[in-house]
Amino acid sequence: MTATHPQTTASADGATLDAYDDAVARLVDTLAAIDDDGWYSTIEVVRPWSAVNPRLTGEFSRTAAIRRYLCRELEGLLRAGARVTVRPSRPALAFDDPSFFAALDEDRVDARSKKLFLFGPERMQLSVDRLGHYTGTPAAAFQRHVLFTNYAMHVEAFLERYTDAVRPDHEVQMPAYHHVLPDGDGVTLVNIGVGPANAKTATDHVAVLRPDTMIMIGHCGGLRNHQQKGDFVLATGYQRFDHVLDEVLPLNVPVIPNHRLNTFLLEALEQAGAEYRIGTVHTTDNRNWELNQKLTLAAMQASRSVAVDMESATIAANGFRYRIPNATLLCVSDKPLHGSPKLSADAQTFYETSKRHHLGIALAALDRVRREHPGGLPSQEIRSVDEPLFGGPSDS
Repeated sequence: MTATHPQTTASADGATLDAYDDAVARLVDTLAAIDDDGWYSTIEVVRPWSAVNPRLTGEFSRTAAIRRYLCRELEGLLRAGARVTVRPSRPALAFDDPSFFAALDEDRVDARSKKLFLFGPERMQLSVDRLGHYTGTPAAAFQRHVLFTNYAMHVEAFLERYTDAVRPDHEVQMPAYHHVLPDGDGVTLVNIGVGPANAKTATDHVAVLRPDTMIMIGHCGGLRNHQQKGDFVLATGYQRFDHVLDEVLPLNVPVIPNHRLNTFLLEALEQAGAEYRIGTVHTTDNRNWELNQKLTLAAMQASRSVAVDMESATIAANGFRYRIPNATLLCVSDKPLHGSPKLSADAQTFYETSKRHHLGIALAALDRVRREHPGGLPSQEIRSVDEPLFGGPSDS
């Protein structure tokens, strides 16, 4: 089996915007054509500014799903003076090939080493396929900003606002809805359902698409006396009692939200006149923790947690693992420690009054990201000191 597409090389030999656009288009179109031929592709980047790591290579697949990210990052490299070459690498593996399974093991990869991408082509193949299966929409429909919810009511508010959103045409486990804008600049909402296992599954695969932001906009139990139902909680840290990532991200690793994204959410809360608290969110994998309270209550008290939920720390921890700026904006739906549980009789009234307000605050913060950081939020705090991802002249 041979690939029919030769290699394509581009360098910083054009001084106009059109020249860079044309060069990037040639590179990415070649990658897509290699995909269509049933091959993985290799990208080689020669960075003349680096004395230590002047040449980086990486394998890719499923170009269509990450085209926006590739175009932006490759243009940045060309503008910095890099020479970029793309060419066929090796025939793509079938899902039922035994070597495909072995290639998925992240433990074989040093995430801190110099590389062009965090994921191998087999992982990209699998995640793109799984996203279509779980969400009912193609991976290429995902936008640069991704919201996660655990309630259908936020979906209702999203579809009220974006009536032309791309949506599933059949029932799926984690339906996704996409407000599509040029260059992927819109917003995606994924209803992940309840629990940290779902949160991990969704973010494992969304991470391959390299979104600019991930925000959890679910509900929580308020743990402080003066919180009321409908108040908001902006997480400044997490107590990880979800357990699903303990083996791959030790509990002694600090996980915090992106500072700039949190600042934008805080300012959006204040501009909306919303009642809120900031503080630690306790995330548990036990939906009925109230039935065995001792250990959980002691942990909440020791951490000074202001809210409890089942997904936020998982999304944040996976955002940290996969170098994606993230944040959490929750709405208090019950107060388990204060005789105010979530009961079906008044739940629907609360949902109806909160859903548009909650979504609107998150979207207002994302508007700030678009205006002030069109190239994506800085991610230095979730990257190792010797890890460039694609990188620029400031990277070694």
